Amino acid sequence: MFTSFEKSTPKEILPGFIARFIHTQTQTFSWVEIKKGSVLPEHFHANEQFSRIVEGTFELTVDGEMKVCKAGDIALIDSNVPHSGKAMTDCIIMDVFTPVREDYK
Repeated sequence: MFTSFEKSTPKEILPGFIARFIHTQTQTFSWVEIKKGSVLPEHFHANEQFSRIVEGTFELTVDGEMKVCKAGDIALIDSNVPHSGKAMTDCIIMDVFTPVREDYK
């Protein structure tokens, strides 16, 4: 099967965070466009998360450790680990969640 993020309907998951999703039986892939200054409040979830900064600069805090992430940087977030962030510029981030994010369907 072939698909693209452009085929999915955009959804505002938080103010300033517009996401498109692709779901498989075991994973959720997201393409998130984020406006400068938008804040990701601290949260956690049962899903493991892989995040790659595609464009822009995003200040990400994972389990108390902060890093200013730029294009090409990858963050690996284990299950139930608190994380938060802020878009320092307009950003695009690609996330992969395992297992599927049922709340994003």
